[in-house]
Amino acid sequence: MKIELRNICKDFKDKVVLKDICFQDDINSIAIIGPSGGGKSTLLRIMGGLIVPDSGEMYLDGDKINFDEKSLQIYRRNIGFVFQSKGLFEHLTALENVTLPLIYTFGVNKVQSVEIADKLFARFGLSKEKNKYPFQLSGGQQQRIALARAVAIKPKLLLLDEPTSALDPEYTSEVLDMLKELQGDGLDTIIVTHEMGFAKNACEKVIFLGDNKIIESGKSTEIFKNPKSKEVKTFLNKILEWNA
Repeated sequence: MKIELRNICKDFKDKVVLKDICFQDDINSIAIIGPSGGGKSTLLRIMGGLIVPDSGEMYLDGDKINFDEKSLQIYRRNIGFVFQSKGLFEHLTALENVTLPLIYTFGVNKVQSVEIADKLFARFGLSKEKNKYPFQLSGGQQQRIALARAVAIKPKLLLLDEPTSALDPEYTSEVLDMLKELQGDGLDTIIVTHEMGFAKNACEKVIFLGDNKIIESGKSTEIFKNPKSKEVKTFLNKILEWNA
């Protein structure tokens, strides 16, 4: 899948969040990295049709995405989302959290939705947890269930906003291993992350967002090995100094 962003701008009140964002490439697997407050999450939500830009255009596989609500509702049906907060319904079991969108949003019957969920739980080592409620699960298990829910709808594109930032290290690896496996299946993914090892080794491309604009983008191996801009060099040196 190919994505193209043309002069995307977004302000919140008097604060500039994104200015003249331009990007064009095949998605495959993209990591969006950069300092906090640079607009990464806002850009991801625009890509997912959750936030409407003030100006600019977006295309997927050459088709222009219209930003009226009716068009965005249709567009979002093909997008899987995973957020830092996990977003599980506390009063529903893990199984119900996965089957509910299938039944009520996508019209899948209950038997089929349970079959889909069971296959995903088995694949990702969650079968024993399917009848548990979120409060009975570890953070890593909750986030893996959120991932299972996102891919159960068979999305064309999976967007993840710092899915591991609230997890302990051992749970972080669980989620990243699961995500890498999904990428291996050919699912296009875009992830906002502070996990530089994952961005470098598991994502084909990187977008570095700083000062509310794209500072640098390209193949992850090239950017991590030989960044061209001073901002990216400084950022990576600070981050990787303690993660070598």
